Amino acid sequence: MRVLLVSVGSLLVILMFTVCNGLSTSRILERMHSSVSGKYLTREELWFNQTLDHFSPYDHRKFGQRYYEYLDEFRLPDGPIFLKICGESACNGIQNDYISVLAKKFGAAVVTPEHRTNFDNPWFVFGVSYAGALSAWFRLKFPHLTCGSLASSGVVLAVYNFTEFDQQVGESAGPECKTVLQEVTQLVEEQLGSNGKALKSKFGASELQIDGDFLYFLADAAAIAFQYGNPDKLCTPMTEAKKAGEDLVSAYAKYVKEFYVGSFGADVQSYNQENLKSDYESGDRLWWYHLDLCKNVFGEDVYPVVDDTNLYYGGTDIAGSKIVFTNGSQDPWRHASKQVSSPDMPSYIITCHNCGHGTDLRGCPQSPLVPEGQYIFSSWVHLYPQKRVKREKRNYTANMSQKIWCTRYSLWNSKNCSSPDAVNKVRQQMIEQIDLWLSQCHAVGKCSLST
Repeated sequence: MRVLLVSVGSLLVILMFTVCNGLSTSRILERMHSSVSGKYLTREELWFNQTLDHFSPYDHRKFGQRYYEYLDEFRLPDGPIFLKICGESACNGIQNDYISVLAKKFGAAVVTPEHRTNFDNPWFVFGVSYAGALSAWFRLKFPHLTCGSLASSGVVLAVYNFTEFDQQVGESAGPECKTVLQEVTQLVEEQLGSNGKALKSKFGASELQIDGDFLYFLADAAAIAFQYGNPDKLCTPMTEAKKAGEDLVSAYAKYVKEFYVGSFGADVQSYNQENLKSDYESGDRLWWYHLDLCKNVFGEDVYPVVDDTNLYYGGTDIAGSKIVFTNGSQDPWRHASKQVSSPDMPSYIITCHNCGHGTDLRGCPQSPLVPEGQYIFSSWVHLYPQKRVKREKRNYTANMSQKIWCTRYSLWNSKNCSSPDAVNKVRQQMIEQIDLWLSQCHAVGKCSLST
């Protein structure tokens, strides 16, 4: 995530969509016990007519807003509703992360609107990254509609010159890896000046003719390893290449092409300013906020209104209540989040070698998520005695409930983190806060409790 450091303004109003205006009981019963598929709890698209302009009494235009709902764990009639904000990119479903565990524990329905119920059920808001900031701001602006929110890696502080990001990358890399990466940076800059065309070709980025675009691409490739819990994917091959006396630029190019583009799925075209100036269909246009680059893509009159944003939303001094903030120790973005607890707004840092962006909900690594089925059999074997493995394996595909459990397990499992206890401790603290705030909502018999 490359956070957009500008005001989101009226976006929170759109996110209210059907809070406390919801779904009929018959529809819930109809949709319960739907199939679950690996990386998503559901990918079935639902639509409703959304008001285009919430601030004009004269504009009655509507648009079709896409959303998703997961009702398999919903406890009728008084189960809570978890509003999971999808975030800044295209929304393809409700991701199968740790929220599936929370939904089961609390008997909750999960509803996700794409970024843009006739019950008295309590609502709780969730979000990761930019959506984590939105979940905190939603609770801040509409406390009467929510019981609380979880802002996982929620970047609530707008920053004009974010030097702490680079500093954290260096700290997360460690002295040895940091030194190697600094050497790579120097070598790249030298080769870019002497034979830039050959250098860009080596990285599979010949189309990035503007040197700033190319350097932005290479910088992101390194930062992403620490941001999303994959430090060893970068540092191990680079430090080994250094010790072996190998060409460091070639070693870094191999990492960029195989991991950042290959496994992580980065799109080289998304770094091309010329594409971003056109009608190129990509959410990456949102992230070109970098000073001169922002002006070049969007025009002279576009600039980050940092002070206004922090004044309006409060930054890390947000004047909210019943908001849980969580961050991973290795995540460079945590310095734009609330890292110090205040009354009724606890903040937890999950400390481990590969604890990055959204560790509490995503486990380790945070991205790319484990592909569907990759760990199904290994997780399943753990559940059965060894002598039964052969017989049970033969009948495995027929046991759908067991298969679903194992698939979920592989996606948000804390055991892949270098310190599972650190992750589980924070998850338990999250559960205790959610349980407390939901119980307070139930006690007053309203859709939420505003304090």
